[in-house]
Amino acid sequence: MSGYEKPSWGWGYCAPSPVLLLSLLTAAPLGLLGEETRQVSLKVISNWPDFSQNLLHIQAVGTNSTLHYVWSSLGPPAVLLVAANTPNSTLSVNWSLLLSSDPDGGLMVLPKESIQFSSALVFTRLFEFDSTNMSDAASRPPGKSYPPYSLANFSWNNITDSLDPATLSATFRGHPVHDPTGAFANGSLTFRVQAFSTSGRPAQPPRLLHSADTCQLEVALAGVSPRGNRSLFGLEVATLGPGPGCPSMQELHSIDDEYAPAVFQLDQLLWGSLPSGFMQWRPVAFSQKQGSRESAMPCQSSPLYPTLAYLLPQSPVVRAFFKTQNNFCAFNLTFGASTGPGYWDQHYLSWSMLLGVGTPPVDALSPLILGIMAVALGAPALMLLAGGLFLLLGHKRYSEYQSIN
Repeated sequence: MSGYEKPSWGWGYCAPSPVLLLSLLTAAPLGLLGEETRQVSLKVISNWPDFSQNLLHIQAVGTNSTLHYVWSSLGPPAVLLVAANTPNSTLSVNWSLLLSSDPDGGLMVLPKESIQFSSALVFTRLFEFDSTNMSDAASRPPGKSYPPYSLANFSWNNITDSLDPATLSATFRGHPVHDPTGAFANGSLTFRVQAFSTSGRPAQPPRLLHSADTCQLEVALAGVSPRGNRSLFGLEVATLGPGPGCPSMQELHSIDDEYAPAVFQLDQLLWGSLPSGFMQWRPVAFSQKQGSRESAMPCQSSPLYPTLAYLLPQSPVVRAFFKTQNNFCAFNLTFGASTGPGYWDQHYLSWSMLLGVGTPPVDALSPLILGIMAVALGAPALMLLAGGLFLLLGHKRYSEYQSIN
């Protein structure tokens, strides 16, 4: 791995750039600037007759564009995001090529000349740390490292069984093929994917604002026996985009926490080409299914670092689409701190993110915050007005007083 920066742990370090966001808005083709609504369909593409090998294809068709999300559990869990500037874009899968040792061309989006943006995320490893003797919550790594779980060596359910057209969602549920310690005997790792035909917010925290140009992923670890008394878990995420460099990582801050109590930050990755793709999340995870302030735990991200393809578990879908392109970057997410709350509370954690194309959704100030600001700013003004009237009327009465002398 010489010549490349080693993985490091800590918070992302890029500040938000209004100029960059403005350039995304002004430079993107009109068909990809953002659709109010899209016609969304979910389809499972299976390798007949082996239905255990399947892909989830989410197609979101707008007036002048199509977004393709191809979720795969072949190898490590991965998602391919492709934006095309035509509503007639299609996905082509050649299973013989896709499952071969050289899958180049096994998955294509047609017509090729309509593709405006493409990127991929690969979820490669599940980390576990023992934070029992760690007093510094910000230390990296956050405790003694156990051997990581390679997600390429997981067995996943048939995605057809969890497909829900009503909510535009499906769930990948997996466990290690070889589990000598029985850690996953009563538990699993799940990736719940949900698409949206219009803008809105989920009912559960962190209630990320989504649009028709986005897709949401919720990662949950439930019922897995930890290898330490106070185990923290982490996730390695690799990304591949159209350019030679790594995406930029940004932190956006707000004074409003109505939708995610006590969380005033929004993190995001932006790929460099225009129109840009993005990944967006709040730096918070939850140790209970019903996410709340009491079960919220920090989610810390490392800076992005370039890495080589052969150092990562390989995704056939990514290799098939991007062919020989191998400019991967990776970063790590860590959920929780040694001080708690943590996974050990109920043997549960969940974390959510958005993936999309165009300008990332930005939270406006909520009505509650606007009301508080109006009261805070209006009260002093009313006091000044009342004081001025009091002085004016008091002076008038004094000037009308007639002396008895």
